[in-house]
Amino acid sequence: MKSTATPISHKEHPETNPTRNFRNITSMQPKRRRKRSFTVKQTVAFIALCFMALLFIMPFFWMLSTSLKSPEEVSSKNVTLFPEELRWSNFIDALDAAPFLGYIGNSLIVSILAVALTVFINCLAGYAFAKYSFKGRNFLFLMVLSTLMIPVQITMVPNFFILKELDWINSYAGLIVPRAAEAFGLFLARQYILNIPNSLIEAARIDGASEFKIFTKVILPNIKPLIAVLVIFTFMWRWNELAWPLIVVSEKSMYTVQLGLAMVKGEHYIEWTQIMPLTLLSIIPILLVFLFFQRYFIQGFVGSGMKE
Repeated sequence: MKSTATPISHKEHPETNPTRNFRNITSMQPKRRRKRSFTVKQTVAFIALCFMALLFIMPFFWMLSTSLKSPEEVSSKNVTLFPEELRWSNFIDALDAAPFLGYIGNSLIVSILAVALTVFINCLAGYAFAKYSFKGRNFLFLMVLSTLMIPVQITMVPNFFILKELDWINSYAGLIVPRAAEAFGLFLARQYILNIPNSLIEAARIDGASEFKIFTKVILPNIKPLIAVLVIFTFMWRWNELAWPLIVVSEKSMYTVQLGLAMVKGEHYIEWTQIMPLTLLSIIPILLVFLFFQRYFIQGFVGSGMKE
């Protein structure tokens, strides 16, 4: 029986002709991409975005610049962007003028506990409205949404009398519990959980998982972008809240950051070299929370669209 294999010549053999072998290997490798050139439209968009970023950064830079100026330079008619002398002692003087670190501690306790409680309640209620069928579900959901049209100021006085009966005035419970559930967060949770396939929940029930275990093991891992949004917004709202702590808190030991800033400001004269350093310190926790949860927020846009 004759062999049908095609003989390889001496010149074509890879061991005897390394140059040809190298060309074959390099031809199989992917070609390098050429450098991408920016079009006129992309260049204009890049310049516009840089200009918008500068507009957003400018207030923070002005705050930092004012924090490092002397009182005479701040009150001078000649407005300067950069301080003539960097006075880092303004931060120390501002912290000595008021127990601001204690105010930050109170705000951290209130904001962190409020975020944990609010996110848990909103996600749990959103799961119930999205995946459970019960009588009056749509009516109750509309009633919850209707509370968004009620101004917060209307409910402050009744809530104050309720807290007074519970003896929660000048307490962390009085600052946290009345705003523990938000209609806006519940709406977001319900709309997001609707996109989770029902087959995942049914498979967990077939495996014998309890309803609460389904919520913690199936629902929560699939709504991380939603949780990140709720954490960012809830922390920001609670950290910057002034009206409600002003009603509930009367003892200085329970002051939050915003109450502390309001009390540091004088009635007839504002010491900007104290207000600006304290204000600059007060925005650092919000920036840290946003930077930490930003990647989960972006993942929600990149990896969303889960369907059955």
